[in-house]
Amino acid sequence: MNNKVRVRFAPSPTGYLHLGSVRTALYNWLFARQNQGVFILRIEDTDRARSTEEAIKVIIEGLQWLGLNWDEGPYFQMERLDIYKKYAEQLIQEEKAYYCYCTPEELEDIRQSALAEKKPPKYDGRCRYLTEEEKKEYEKQERKPVVRFKTPRKGETTFVDLIHGEVKFENLLLDDFVLLKSDSVPTYNFAVVTDDQLMEITHVLRGDDHISNTPRQILLYQAFNWQLPKFAHFPMILGIDRGRLSKRHGAVSVLEYKKQGYLPEALINYLALLGWGTKESEEIFASEELIKNFSLERCGKSAAVFDLQKLVWLNSLYIRQIPIEKFYFYGREELEKANLIPENTDENYIKKALALEQEKIKLLTDIPNLLEFFFKEDIIYREEAINKVLRKEGTDKILDDSAVFLNAQENFNADHLEEIVRKYCAEKNLNTKQVFHPLRVAVSGKTEGPSLFHMLELLGKERVIKRIEKAKIFTKIVVSG
Repeated sequence: MNNKVRVRFAPSPTGYLHLGSVRTALYNWLFARQNQGVFILRIEDTDRARSTEEAIKVIIEGLQWLGLNWDEGPYFQMERLDIYKKYAEQLIQEEKAYYCYCTPEELEDIRQSALAEKKPPKYDGRCRYLTEEEKKEYEKQERKPVVRFKTPRKGETTFVDLIHGEVKFENLLLDDFVLLKSDSVPTYNFAVVTDDQLMEITHVLRGDDHISNTPRQILLYQAFNWQLPKFAHFPMILGIDRGRLSKRHGAVSVLEYKKQGYLPEALINYLALLGWGTKESEEIFASEELIKNFSLERCGKSAAVFDLQKLVWLNSLYIRQIPIEKFYFYGREELEKANLIPENTDENYIKKALALEQEKIKLLTDIPNLLEFFFKEDIIYREEAINKVLRKEGTDKILDDSAVFLNAQENFNADHLEEIVRKYCAEKNLNTKQVFHPLRVAVSGKTEGPSLFHMLELLGKERVIKRIEKAKIFTKIVVSG
């Protein structure tokens, strides 16, 4: 086997690309990059009833969005059926596998009988020693056989897991598992071993729900006299309530996180910490830092807990740190989805608006709601803002005065505007809140938002005066909520 590290991510396209699978892909990708190895994408699509083209598309788009670029593939198992058939026939010729002609009804009877006798409900091996005459008789009945592996009846199958340590299984508890189904499509265990050998996989890194598959796979490696890869099984991810991760804990498909406004860098960073960490318990990592610091030795044995609120916090941190040029790319996309950008809107205007709210944005999808008043001519005044701010006694006079002295300003930059508004407050013996709050609501329709005076500067004098005049109407109208 090649000494160069070769790992694979091998999802089954039977549903969403969920977070547990993405973390497995990430850990394989990090391990490959750290060791200057090869990261392979293999689509295990042998479940023909449940595999879909849409699921394959989601897998590929999800990995691409997250930047988990693969070096080889994607390979598809359904395009490799001749390969599996060849190796199954080899095992039959070497008397390490056999044809089983049992019908589904007979298999169910075997299962029920075992349960009644309080034995493991496994196949009893009745076709293991069929004579040639018995085989011919079954073939006359047009029974289509499966190919089963001759599992040793004695001894143990042992391996050293790079995370869990030594793991042992008694061979007697394993059944003669199926290699090829009656339609010549391979089962999971047989296809995986064949592919991993031919693709020269050196390390099998996957979720610990596959630990029970490992002894069967090791027996196949031994039957072929193939060199074993090294195995590492990551613990599963649980919800905040310690239950199995599901829809109630957050989105299911990785692309849903994209739709909900998460940055790929933030999701990658968060998933990396679900089961792995540094001695210093660091939390923020660039992609290059993850590659440098990742190690299987630092992966935990216990299940990791997915906390959506922590992911939101981490995402907001990444958004705050993102350069404005990159943030503009994301922001414009969200604004365009909401049809908020008028034709010929200046790019710098959009960037300035985004920069004013960048510190407050937790999800990219927050952008339209926070910034719409910068782009809409007819803004909506919120009922709470009208009743709590604009309806206060004296607000109509403050807005009248503000429209006059703001309209008189040739210099409409933030510093100058703050200076004259504060001067007005002092002259009229008003608390700054008595003036700042009505001005904010008048020009934005909301009680919260970015820096007031930078907001006024960006909106410009004409738009500010127009909105103040419109807001004055609400000082005389009670809005019921």
